[in-house]
Order: sequence, then C-alpha cells, then structure tokens
Amino acid sequence: RRPPRSTPLYSSAASDVYKRQIDNRLEKLKKIRELGVEPYAYDFTCSHHTSEINDEFIDSKVSIAGRIMSLRRMGKASFANIQDQEGRIQLYIARDDVGEDNYNLFKLTDIGDFVGIEGKVFKTKTDALTIKVSHLTILSKSIKPIPDVKEKDGEKYNLVSDKELRYRKRFLDLIINPETKENFIKRFKIINSIRSFLNNHGYIEVETPVLQPIYGGANAKPFTTHHNALDQDFYLRIATELYLKQLIVGGFEKVYELSKDFRNEGIDRSHNPEFTMLEFYQAYSDYNFMMDFVEEMFKKVVNDLDMKKISWDGHKIDFSKKFARKTMGELIKDHTDNDIDISDHSAVYKLCKELKLKVTKKDSLATLIDEIMRRKVEPNLIQPTYVINHPVEISPLAKVNREGNKDFTERFELFIAGMEFANGFSELNDPIDQRKRFEDQSKKKDSGDEEAFPIDENFLEAIETGMPPTAGVGIGIDRLVMLLIDTRWIRDAIIFPTLKSLK
Repeated sequence: RRPPRSTPLYSSAASDVYKRQIDNRLEKLKKIRELGVEPYAYDFTCSHHTSEINDEFIDSKVSIAGRIMSLRRMGKASFANIQDQEGRIQLYIARDDVGEDNYNLFKLTDIGDFVGIEGKVFKTKTDALTIKVSHLTILSKSIKPIPDVKEKDGEKYNLVSDKELRYRKRFLDLIINPETKENFIKRFKIINSIRSFLNNHGYIEVETPVLQPIYGGANAKPFTTHHNALDQDFYLRIATELYLKQLIVGGFEKVYELSKDFRNEGIDRSHNPEFTMLEFYQAYSDYNFMMDFVEEMFKKVVNDLDMKKISWDGHKIDFSKKFARKTMGELIKDHTDNDIDISDHSAVYKLCKELKLKVTKKDSLATLIDEIMRRKVEPNLIQPTYVINHPVEISPLAKVNREGNKDFTERFELFIAGMEFANGFSELNDPIDQRKRFEDQSKKKDSGDEEAFPIDENFLEAIETGMPPTAGVGIGIDRLVMLLIDTRWIRDAIIFPTLKSLK
C-alpha cells in the first residue's frame, strides 16, 4: 500500500529508527535554512572529477562535487569521502581552514548529501590522496538515508545486495554498488560500437512507429492500446521488420533501427516484455553475406571493449575464432548421436519419443524439430555458432533454400553461451509466396495461436511494388549486454526492468 500523501517521505511500515533518522535530517534541513543557506543549490562549477586527481595534483587547488559516502567527525576537524560519477576521494575538513560558520554548516551534513568543495590536494600520513577543504557548499540535502557502506581491508559491508530491491530502487543500487554503474556504462559502449560499425558501412539509422495499426515481423503476443481521437486500437510494436523493409522497397539500400520492442509474454531470466532490438537490412545481399557481417560486428564490439576472450557463467568463450555454421540436422546428430532425415516427420517424432520429449504425433515437423533443438542442442552451443536452415513453418519471412529441401529456409540464428543472439535470413521478396505465408499465419491466429500475426496488406502492397534481394538481421541488445557483463539475468542488463507492482 502506498503511504498517505501527507507523509510522502517514508512509509508507515518504516522502522522507528528509520523515522527518527528522517526526522533528524528534517531538523537539520530547517537549521540550514535558519543559517540563511539554500540547501538545494542551482549549480556548482567543478574543475575536475575525482578520477582525474592524482599525485601530480598535490598542492594544486581543485573544486569537485559529489555525494557524501562516509563521515568521521572529530570535533574541530573531520574526514569524509565523496563520490561522483568517476569514483571517490577523501576530504579533510578543519574549522580553522573553512571558518566557524562553514564548519557549523558542515556539521549539519549527513551521508547521502551532495556537496561542492574547494580545496588543495595533499597526502595524509597514511599516503591517502586527500583534499584539504577551504570551503564547502551544500548542493542537496538528503532526507532519506542511504545504506551506510563500511569498508575494512578492501572489503565492503552493508551493500544493497537484495536483487529485488536493487531492481526496484535502481538509484540505490547505482549509489552503493559501483559495478552496476560500470555495467551500464559498458552497455553504452556496446551500443556505440554497433552504431559506429553500421554507420561506417554506409547504413542509415531510421525511426519507425512504436504504435502500429497492425503488428508483425515476429511470432509474439502484442500489447494493445486504444487511440481515443482516432477511435482505433493500436499495438505496441513487436518488431520493426515490416516497416524497415518498406524503406528498402522505397530505395534505401542499407537501413537500421535500434528500438524498444514490446511483447506481452512471460518474464524469465532471459526475457523482459520491454527490450531493445537492433534490426538492419541490406539490399542485394543474402544470409551468407549477413553471417560474415554479423561475425565482423561482434568481433568489433568485443575488440572495442578489449574482450576477445570472455568468461560467462563459468564458460570461456573465444571470439577470435571463426564462428561455426551448422544445419539443424548436423547439430541434432552431434548432440543426440542420431543421424536422421529431419524432413521426415515420422523419424523426427520417433527421436523425440526416444529422447523423452513431450510431443504428440499431431505436432508439426517444425514443432518437433524445435523441441529437440531447445531441449538437447541449444543449451550446449557455448562457442559462437550459426544454426542455419530453419523450417518454413516457423520462418514466414525468409526465402526457401535455393538448393536442397524447399521445406527449409535460408535463415540463421546465432547462439552463444546457450542463448540466441541474432536471427537473420535471406528476406522473402516474392509477394505471392509472402501472401500465402501470411494467410497461413492468419489461419493459425484464427485457430487460437496468440503469437501468430495478421495479414499486413500495406506491407504486401509494398513488396508487390517490388523489393530487391535483401538480407536482414535482428540482434537482442539486452542479451549481448548480459553476455559481456557476465550475468544470467536480463534484469541486470536493463537499467529499469519490468517488475510487478508491490501491493
């Protein structure tokens, strides 16, 4: 239950100690104002960040700002540590240096307050780089306490360690756990590396609608909303594919979009209803070209982050080698010791039963193959591996194999560490074939398949106008971040993950 509006600073369930801390801070806030000081400043001019201050700055004057993270008051002199975006540094504050009025103001500060300081850099007897404060300015008085982190022999205590709390109150997580901030800075660097790679290869970044009258481009259940002025239902996009391919029809040859997509599905360690996708399309190319291109992109990203060999959940993953490429049939043989014709429904069903998988004879060939892959193959694909040639039934936007069995498509999925990271194909540009596949999807939807998508006549009209041979790829950015920050949980890779409201 939310606290009453009349007591917004703490909930009725807070401990008496916590309430007393807040009351004490409110009293200090009052005293600061009585001193004629505004405790919520408008600005402060910094000369440096904490990370820039080193031994070369000794005896130099600096001005920095940050949050107080520790306090050791000792009468007429005190020590404190403040933290900015770049790190922490120690302060030495003495009444004789700052004056009685400024020192009295300092005595009204608490852990969590933002302050600006001016002073000269020196080293203590214990060789700690420190700023001898000549003036302190209160920039923001903290009303609610933050967890008091203790350090001893390099070890930290009383950190915000509860995962659920860290996700719900990310601001506390960022304040207390510096590795969280480092992870999201790494996320920025990953996205920036991808952008520069695509831009340098002549791609144009575009934006397509988040609200769509017809959803498509993936098999997923959408979120539905209603536009009052138009009196029409719209859907939050599940993919950007169909709009981006319209741009290829229109004459763009290389386009990409880094987008938020939304799928009204379950939440687990590798799925969040709101997630970030990269989709890009290139005219006059096929899935073979795109496998080379994606491999080059991934290698650039890990090189930019100096992570050619990474560790993930105990696995050592090597990006320096060429990515493997194997068909589903080859992988099933490798991981089940069964060499079967995966286009033969009876043979695949028999293997499913031997492997004790929960399937029925009525299940389609694609469903049977997918079950074997999900249960027996994909979790074992640790090193970068392209799984190629997927069934037509589950690849409604991909061209069929130009050689071999026409029940399979020129589609790849890139697996690393047992997870899918990329999905790409030689795009279907035959409008007659595309209409038939959309109609098949529509029949599934009418039969109760919530993940099948409806016919998009606008898209069909576009490719009926003519779409050149094209290859396209979708890459899950959140999963790539998961891999490179070494976490099994997508919530660690999304700064504000989707959470159920507390009641």
